[in-house]
Amino acid sequence: MTKELNQQEITNQLLQLVAPGTAFREGLENVLRAKTGALIVVGYSPELMEVVDGGFSINCDFSPNYLYELAKMDGAIILSEDFRRILYANTQLIPDSSIPSIETGIRHRTAERVAKQTGKLVVSISQRRNVITLYQGYLRYSLKEMGVILTKANQAIQTLEKYKAVLSQAFTNLSASEFEELVTLQEVANVIQRVEMVLRIKTEIKRYVNELGTEGRLISMQMEELVGGVEEDAWFLLKDYARDNSDDKIRDIRAGLKKMSSEELLDIHHIIRLLGYPYSGTITEEAILPRGYRLLHKIPRLPIIIMHNLVERFHHLTQMVAATIEDLDEVDGIGEVRARAIKEGLKRIQEQVFIDRQI
Repeated sequence: MTKELNQQEITNQLLQLVAPGTAFREGLENVLRAKTGALIVVGYSPELMEVVDGGFSINCDFSPNYLYELAKMDGAIILSEDFRRILYANTQLIPDSSIPSIETGIRHRTAERVAKQTGKLVVSISQRRNVITLYQGYLRYSLKEMGVILTKANQAIQTLEKYKAVLSQAFTNLSASEFEELVTLQEVANVIQRVEMVLRIKTEIKRYVNELGTEGRLISMQMEELVGGVEEDAWFLLKDYARDNSDDKIRDIRAGLKKMSSEELLDIHHIIRLLGYPYSGTITEEAILPRGYRLLHKIPRLPIIIMHNLVERFHHLTQMVAATIEDLDEVDGIGEVRARAIKEGLKRIQEQVFIDRQI
């Protein structure tokens, strides 16, 4: 799963480099429309020059039109790492033939082997199939048509809306259970599960946005509006319920959730173990008290250090809610004005939660 995450990160970086709106993508589209095909390597290095034979040095500023004109020749084109200069044209690439390749066409097979041998970004444009394929290391990615990506992105946004609505209700129910002291590990694990599902859809949409480039701004705005604050809620949710809630441990739990397969994520026992609780047949039904970070975070202008001080003093949300203004005033960093704001803030949140639960 870690390898998959690394590949996702590399793919996102590549998609940003070739996104619509960039000069490089304009040049690729020009070649694609002309149906001439092309083989383009990005980055100069001694390792690359070992597989280069023939051609001629250009060393001129990059422009989409220059790329299009040079692609009319059969040889490969070599660009600088920053895409600003065209270094060589009409070169022949001779990679190690022992490097395995799944491609059938000569151009694509050469591109794949050069990418594996040098680690450079290699772009192959098919003359017959009208497809742009990216290779870097062992990664292979074929760019899709804008219409197809937009359709998939809009479908993902609709899915995200539904998942976010379910997540919001789950948070409301959890908050109500917290005030009633009825929270179980099963309920906590279910909310964490839904949070991770929403974040995974967000990751998928971000890939579409990267591939859409300037065409993906509206999709990006919709996504941010839907999931704004979810990652913060997820962080404070784990701070409330993880057995060890140090920041380093919370980061480890977040990483562990990302590494889970879809099947593992659906099994709440994996999540409970990740939170640090030993497995037993009744563990899911055991009651657990929240520390109170997530709901304290909803009180405006309350610094994280004050939240820490409150948790250290009262240990659980229930005791904070029951505390008087005088009790709150005794906590480090809290004066009478802030104590009153915390008391009223928790009361307001509690009232709103019970209203929302009935809707």
